[in-house]
Amino acid sequence: MTPEVLSLLCLGLCLGYEDEKKNEKLPKPSLHAWPSSVVEAQSNVTLKCQAPFQNVTLMLYKVNDSGYKQEQISTENEAEFLFTDLKLKDAGSYFCAYKTTASHEWSESSEHLQLVITDKHDELEAFSMKTDTRTIFVAIFSCISILLLFLSVFIIYRCSQHGSSPEESTKRISHSKRSEQEAAEADLSRMERVSVSTADPQEVTYTELNINALSEAASDTTHEPPGSHEYAAVKV
Repeated sequence: MTPEVLSLLCLGLCLGYEDEKKNEKLPKPSLHAWPSSVVEAQSNVTLKCQAPFQNVTLMLYKVNDSGYKQEQISTENEAEFLFTDLKLKDAGSYFCAYKTTASHEWSESSEHLQLVITDKHDELEAFSMKTDTRTIFVAIFSCISILLLFLSVFIIYRCSQHGSSPEESTKRISHSKRSEQEAAEADLSRMERVSVSTADPQEVTYTELNINALSEAASDTTHEPPGSHEYAAVKV
């Protein structure tokens, strides 16, 4: 093999290695938000893009907005993209990429980061609507519960009424009549006893008075005053 052939072979191997190296893709970076990816309007947030290499150029993109680009050249492996006085329009999905000084192609894109901007007024309205909905639900549930309770009581009452047999009803009626009759008889006997008790004492009292009067008259005739006989004898 001649030296010229060897030279050509080495040149081809070198070119192939360089092409393979160019076709090799750089690993994807990472993107995260500080202090959080959910922030209030008119506040600040920082999106940090981190690459696995130093001396890189980093670029921040926004999904569905081809005109949005932010570029930073960093000697380290991280770049910070600061957002101040956030507006609702700043919300959206972001991603980043990088390229090294040895490579003129960009790396794979990072995972998408969803930035959410909240409005306090909207939060208050949402909370108020949620509270109103909960109150309405509780009121409806309470009304339904009360209605079911009354319905249950009514059904139980009706079942108890229909559940009593005719024999039991007849027994209850006869028992009530018997009780009324016994009460009437008791009242009648009580009235008779009262009438007897009120009549007898008067008769007994009059009889005793007559006997006492006769006894007193007899005693008066038998016990004459002393000296009455003497007075009669002298007069004769």
